[in-house]
Amino acid sequence: MVVGKPLFTVNEIQDKVKELAEEISRDYEGKDLLVVSILRGAFMFTSDLVRNIRVPLTLDFVHASSYVKTSTTGEVKIHCDIREPIRGRDVLLVEDIIDTGVTLNYLRERFLQKEPRSLRICGLLNKKPRRIVEVPVDYMGFDIPDIFVVGYGLDYDNKFRNLPYVAIFKKSD
Repeated sequence: MVVGKPLFTVNEIQDKVKELAEEISRDYEGKDLLVVSILRGAFMFTSDLVRNIRVPLTLDFVHASSYVKTSTTGEVKIHCDIREPIRGRDVLLVEDIIDTGVTLNYLRERFLQKEPRSLRICGLLNKKPRRIVEVPVDYMGFDIPDIFVVGYGLDYDNKFRNLPYVAIFKKSD
């Protein structure tokens, strides 16, 4: 396994996080914001994001996945659901990477059934070439090509999440 050069440095990521947090803070001024982080990948991004959002918020987590190593199974599994009520709340769903859109669309539809006042989506990375299901994204960090990346919460087989930057990943023979 080889981790290549950083695709996005620590500074580039933090600048983008601050930019997104500023926009979110403006949009949610005076609202009842519930931030829901999709575990495990989005935990670092969410942590930095909420520290930079300037409006009061409640934080919750959902653990959902459709991936095994580098491939999607196409089937979304909820390993741990949120505890906070959604009805009548302004919900911001935070994702690390929007790839096929399968997991995010599943969660979006599930959350909409619970009747939030609003539901918006924030993603750090957008891998548009692999999109199977189109999902409306309100706040987006970076567009990336069809490459596999690790770091800043993103993993390969639950490894490399601790890298402070996003790097290109290559599997060696």
